[in-house]
Amino acid sequence: MAEVVLKGVSKSFGTTQAVRDVSMTVPDGAFVVLLGPTGAGKTTTLRLIAGLEAPDAGTVTIGGAPVNGTSPAERNVAMVFQQYSLYPHLTVRENLEFPLKSPMLKTPQSEIDEKITEVARVLRIDHKLDNKSTQLSGGEMQRVSIGRALVREPSIFLMDEPLSSLDAKLRSELRIELKRIQAHLGATLLYVTHDQIEAMTMATHVGVLDEGRLVQFGSPREIYENPVSTYVASRLGLPRINLLPVSMFPGGPKSATTIGLRPEQIEQGSGKDAKVIRVEHLGDQMRLHLELEGQAITTLADPHQDYEAGDTLKIQPRDPLYFDANGQRI
Repeated sequence: MAEVVLKGVSKSFGTTQAVRDVSMTVPDGAFVVLLGPTGAGKTTTLRLIAGLEAPDAGTVTIGGAPVNGTSPAERNVAMVFQQYSLYPHLTVRENLEFPLKSPMLKTPQSEIDEKITEVARVLRIDHKLDNKSTQLSGGEMQRVSIGRALVREPSIFLMDEPLSSLDAKLRSELRIELKRIQAHLGATLLYVTHDQIEAMTMATHVGVLDEGRLVQFGSPREIYENPVSTYVASRLGLPRINLLPVSMFPGGPKSATTIGLRPEQIEQGSGKDAKVIRVEHLGDQMRLHLELEGQAITTLADPHQDYEAGDTLKIQPRDPLYFDANGQRI
């Protein structure tokens, strides 16, 4: 595995600037998630590291060696896409073997067999090795797709929303599986998603992109608790952060125009009267949708409490976040 460093990397497609002066270090053995909406520059950043695109400016370094101008094969990276990209006429074993039979690698058959056995065991598809890929479920096909990357033992794994086409149950299972595999292998992994749950549950580091710019980079906890802007604050957390006019709860910094309240930053039992609009019972918690002075607020409550639409409860902020008129953290 290897550290990956981007310094001042930019890339445009015609008049569209997809990546703007991005500098970022993916530490050796880290699980880094790039987070942002469609068009933020996540996939382009991945393709610049893979060598599928050439930067207009800046440098990409893998394992201490600059790789600008080198081919994807020379960079020793493995990429997993959203689509499974399997050969339907081949068995699972043959799909997994395919990257190792490249003339560039010249891997002996005994070594191929050993790697296939180990990767299939790690991915828990060893009982499917002789099945055609068309006989697999969606989750199993994505495991094979990930397995084709794992057998390569590359410098870095690059994954572009590999779980987004799966149903919620499979996504949840494979999130756990993927993190387990990454930790087991000590692999360096750069993962692109717009799904904040994937970022919070899998990443050691999160990079938040906004219109091609890297606006914050740090641990999931750091970005959740200390976002640099309302944009970043809105990227992590479910339910989403409540962004309200500061006049609703006076007492913040003079330059503040917006107060940010995570659901857990709202105390109940004292303060202003808020009306319950809707109640969501989620088993281990209760989600309350409130209205206060014309503003919608979402908070959490003890699931054993008996709230109903139309009820009134008192709320006040606890350790809120403050932002200025430009959305920047104060």
